[in-house]
This record gives sequence, structure tokens and C-alpha cells, in this order.
Amino acid sequence: MATPLGWSQGGSGSVCLAFDQLRDVIESQEELIHQLRNVMILQDENFVSKEEFQAVEKKLVEEKAAHAKTKVLLAKEEEKLQFALGEVEVLSKQLEKEKLAFEKALSNVKSRVLQESSKKDQLITKCNEIESHIIKQEDILNGKENEIKELQQVICQQKQIFRNHMSDFRIQKQQENYMAQVLDQKHKKTSGMRQARRHQRLREK
Repeated sequence: MATPLGWSQGGSGSVCLAFDQLRDVIESQEELIHQLRNVMILQDENFVSKEEFQAVEKKLVEEKAAHAKTKVLLAKEEEKLQFALGEVEVLSKQLEKEKLAFEKALSNVKSRVLQESSKKDQLITKCNEIESHIIKQEDILNGKENEIKELQQVICQQKQIFRNHMSDFRIQKQQENYMAQVLDQKHKKTSGMRQARRHQRLREK
């Protein structure tokens, strides 16, 4: 913001100080003028020399001129003061507006942070549930794998037993076949001998 003419960078504090100082000067000058007027009144009552009167009159004119100049300076300082107060009011309103905007933005940020935190907690809970479910499924799968391995062992044992039974069955079958052959041969031999005996008997008759 541009600095007004005659305005110091000290702010409104320095302006108020200068304003008070000028007011004190004016009051002092007015008191001096009042005293000079009293002196002139006394001079009218008591005869004084022309030189003394002119000196006092000249001093009074000088004090009036200084008083008028001081009033002009005071008016300028008052104008500066009003301008500074106006700037302070504008800045105060702007600061209040920015403060409200900042508080609103901060509230929105806090709200978003709470929402994100809630979402994060929900995701963590969901992930924990999924992880727990996966662990349970893995335990179930491990149990199934163990059951499968046990069943495979049982099947292998059953196969081995079956093979042993098949081997025994083949041996038994072979033995039965062999015995049947032996019996058949024996039966044939016996039948042949009987027939031979019959023929011999018939010849003897």
C-alpha cells in the first residue's frame, strides 16, 4: 500500500504521538497569546513607550502566524490520522475476513482428515478380516492336504494288499490248475486200466 505524503512508516502510533505533540504546542501558543493580550491590556492601562508596544505587537503577530501554521499542521495531521484509522479499519476487516476463511478452510481440512482416518481404519479392519479369513482357509487347506496324504497312504497300502492278494490268487489258481491236471491225468490212467482189465476179461471168456 502506498505511503501518503508526510506519513511515516511507524504506523498510526507515531501519527497519534505527533498529533498530541501538536495539540500541546497549540495549547502553549494559545496560552502565550492570552498572556500577550493581557500585557497589551496592561500597556493600555499603563502608558508604555512606543518601542515596547511595537515589540510586543510584533511578537503577538509572530505568535498568531505561528499559531495559524500550527493549526494547518494540526489539520494535516488530523487528516493523516483519519486516513490511518481508515486504513486500520480496512485492514481489520480484511484480516477478519481472512481469519474466517482460514478457520473455514482449517475446519474443512480437519473434517477431511477425520474422514480419511475413518476410511483408513475401515480399510485396516477389512484387511485384518481378509487376512484372518485367508489364515483360516490355509489351515483348512493344510488339513485337507494332510487328509489327502493319509488317504494316499491308505490307498498305497490297499494297493499293496491287493497286489499281494492277486499274487496269492494267481498262485492258488496255478495250484488248482495243476491239481486239476494231475487229477485228470490220474483219472484217465485209471479209466484206461479199467478198460484194459475189461478187455482182458472178455478175452479170457
